[in-house]
Amino acid sequence: MLGDVPVGGDAPISVQSMTNTPTPDVAATLVQVHALEDAGADIVRISCPDKDSTAAMHAIVRGAHVPIVADIHFHYQRAIEAAKAGVACLRINPGNIGKKERVLDVVQAAKDHGCAIRIGVNAGSLEREFLEKYGEPCPEAMVESALRHVAILEEYDFHDYKISVKASDPFLTVAAYQQLAEAIDCPLHLGITEAGGLRSGTVKSSIGMGMLLWAGIGDTIRVSLSADPIEEIKVGFDILKSLHLRTRGVNIIACPSCSRQGFDVIKTVETLEERLAHIAEPVSLSIIGCVVNGPGEAAYTDIGYTGGGAGHGMIYFAGAADHKRSNETMIDHIVDLVEGRAADLRAGKAEDQ
Repeated sequence: MLGDVPVGGDAPISVQSMTNTPTPDVAATLVQVHALEDAGADIVRISCPDKDSTAAMHAIVRGAHVPIVADIHFHYQRAIEAAKAGVACLRINPGNIGKKERVLDVVQAAKDHGCAIRIGVNAGSLEREFLEKYGEPCPEAMVESALRHVAILEEYDFHDYKISVKASDPFLTVAAYQQLAEAIDCPLHLGITEAGGLRSGTVKSSIGMGMLLWAGIGDTIRVSLSADPIEEIKVGFDILKSLHLRTRGVNIIACPSCSRQGFDVIKTVETLEERLAHIAEPVSLSIIGCVVNGPGEAAYTDIGYTGGGAGHGMIYFAGAADHKRSNETMIDHIVDLVEGRAADLRAGKAEDQ
């Protein structure tokens, strides 16, 4: 448990990102934390490289509405300080946290203050002994590093941990997680570290994490992009939605457009994605340019719009043709319909509770 968020077992796969504001700037960091929360983040990680950062964590933790993970490198004292500040989890890197005695001090702090630990192994910062043993970063080296630190935690009777074994190469990452999943049964944090920019990083992350999630490996994910952290949350949910593992937000099914299109599909979808980004309820929407696939796709979505002739198209509800709408007014109309559907889902959920 990270605060009130379960990780592992039958719990939903949680999506997280990391702030990039200066941590000592509490106001700026909380603005970004709240923006990530609004985007759907289940967990937010914050770097704690110095005392000023851990000093700020007390206020940040209390101002956040999701569990906060403290990202710790090099200085084990920062982990102890972050635990005292009330973070839900400590991320420690076996490659730079230091000798066993320091890890035990961190474990004691985690026990004392009720926080979990993530053992975060990175191919780019493996311990020297494993690089010397294996000659280069490889799945065997990463898994051995992780398991050695698991042994330290369990030796100290600490079991509230999860593990990550990340690399920037998707296939190295996948192989490491596959070996790790065979070696141990505990929650796994997935990610392709340093994946790159928005487009290339999304592709790498989708390939690597998609392979693992499809195989049933992974309990919480972070898409690492050189982009706005909000994009990491969006891509993370899109990956999970594509695999039918999470259903948050509007799922737009749209054609790539061709000369048959009865309206500008690309511009329409771009506009709808922007205007419907605030909706958290799971609503499916099909936007198809012509009648070749439009009625068929609409049969499997809550709301559909299929282009026709003479400047208008057909609105579908749950696959049934309902009424025509002009292309000029259909975007506003579709937004109203989707928002109405989302409101109905909220109301139904409230009644169930």
